[in-house]
Amino acid sequence: MKLAVYPGSFDPVTNGHVDIIERAAQLFDHVIVAVSKNSGKKPLFTLEERVKILNNVLVQYKNVSVDSFEGLTVKYASIKNAQAIIRGLRAISDFENEFQMALTNKKLEPNVETVFMMSRAKWSFLSSSVVKEVASLGGCIEEFVPGLVEKRLKEKFSNQK
Repeated sequence: MKLAVYPGSFDPVTNGHVDIIERAAQLFDHVIVAVSKNSGKKPLFTLEERVKILNNVLVQYKNVSVDSFEGLTVKYASIKNAQAIIRGLRAISDFENEFQMALTNKKLEPNVETVFMMSRAKWSFLSSSVVKEVASLGGCIEEFVPGLVEKRLKEKFSNQK
């Protein structure tokens, strides 16, 4: 079975993420969407909230599961017996860091490949940070995120006022 891991903070998941997940699910027998617990970031949503949101958003994809992890992505992928780590690229500016990470991962775990997937042009500008900023200022985000995420962001930001 060809297994891939798509790691990220997903704070929150965007339509760009969902697009990459959908396309990866067509290429691999199974995709694990792995939500990272990154102590270097202060997320808006807790790890548990992000996992729950992703499980709800991705329920229609039968060969996709959601998990969480802490530490090196490549070690997590190896423990799960994944053959690949999926990385989305929005613009050329993403490539340098991703390339360096892919080479480091290959050195650490030679049996795990990195698969780069280009974002569709319609999502190339989109990031979780942009979505959170627009939502925090009361802007319309319905085109950028699944409906559940829009609802949860509105709840989060209305509670902070």
